[in-house]
Amino acid sequence: MAAVTIRNLSEEAHRDLKVRAVQHNLSAEAEMRAILQAAVRPEGRLRLGTDLSEMSRKIGLTNADVEALGHRNEAVQDVDDGG
Repeated sequence: MAAVTIRNLSEEAHRDLKVRAVQHNLSAEAEMRAILQAAVRPEGRLRLGTDLSEMSRKIGLTNADVEALGHRNEAVQDVDDGG
C-alpha cells in the first residue's frame, strides 16, 4: 500500500481536518484517505466496463457470444487485408 506525505499543510487546515474526522467518527488518517478517494474516484464517474457488463447480462449475452463476435471480426479483418 502506498504512503503519502503532505508537506506545508497549514495548522488551520490540519485542525479542520481533525474536526471533520471526529464528525465522521474516523481517525484523521482515515478521513484523509476518504477525502482523497472521493476526489479521484467520484461516485458519478463513468464506469464503462461495469456498464457494458451489466448491459450484456440484461440482454443475455454470454462469453460464447462475445468469442463468436471476436472470431467474426478476425475473419472480416482477414478479408479486408486480402487474406
